[in-house]
Amino acid sequence: MTYRIFIDGAAGTTGLKVADRLAGHPGVEACALDSEARKNNDARREMMAETDLTILCLPDDAARDAASMADQVGARLIDASSAHRTHADWVYGFPELVSGQRDAIAAASRISNPGCYPTGFLALVRPLVDAGLLPVDALLTVPAVSGYSGGGNAMIARHDAGDLPPHGAYGVALAHKHLPEMLKFSGLESAPIFMPSVGNFYAGMLVNLPLHAGQLTKAVSGQNVHEILAAHYAKGTLVRMGASAAGDTMALKDNLLAADELAGQNHMELFVFTNKDDSQFWLVARMDNLGKGASGAAVQNMNIALGIEETTGLI
Repeated sequence: MTYRIFIDGAAGTTGLKVADRLAGHPGVEACALDSEARKNNDARREMMAETDLTILCLPDDAARDAASMADQVGARLIDASSAHRTHADWVYGFPELVSGQRDAIAAASRISNPGCYPTGFLALVRPLVDAGLLPVDALLTVPAVSGYSGGGNAMIARHDAGDLPPHGAYGVALAHKHLPEMLKFSGLESAPIFMPSVGNFYAGMLVNLPLHAGQLTKAVSGQNVHEILAAHYAKGTLVRMGASAAGDTMALKDNLLAADELAGQNHMELFVFTNKDDSQFWLVARMDNLGKGASGAAVQNMNIALGIEETTGLI
């Protein structure tokens, strides 16, 4: 059986990357409207009704409007925007995050794709909270960097025009739109201080989580932390452990963790580094912000929702 998938917003960065992945997918046919019809709400509504699932690759306000249209025809949705990530009626599309999340996605008619930065943050934090190692009242700081494609077509155009610095911080008002989902799904009582930045590379991402031993509920080694994360993601193939714990950086070229190493890939890597006496820890999540951080995650959620093996078209 071949499923028909409507990409609403196929001309945007995420939509184009979803289409690229679906082009090689053996179980689906991607559908999109031409440039004249894509702003015609009647045409969009009809396409939603005629296809098996719609992936919204739209700005937040447009995604809310599209969801209202989908309600009118009973269409099944995956929303790649941030419009519905903390909405009670939508299932959060991070299948590896907690037990039972895959089943919830499989049964859902409304699935919200996680943000790229929250994917890395939650992947590191939630297992430690669930294991009782990181207390729920922990106050965390999260420096992170993404490729400029994370800003969509507008930021890509700024880069191409030579109007972006080599590296720049943003979100300095401490009110980034990712913070609500980072708080809701982490199990923490307080949102982290989130310090996003953009670098002079197209795609890739590092999400850093520095920890002092005193922030944890008990004394542990880097290897212990590595094992907690490894056990949590043992059944997944799109979240993998990178270099081993206990300060082993032998897997890193020139002792450097390249932010763009996974560009074009759909999985995420987690790293645990520590100093010699295990008094400080540096945890890192690395991914393609357009892969596991956006389009790859949307296709993974699509596979689960349709009952297809979840890595189909992704590895």
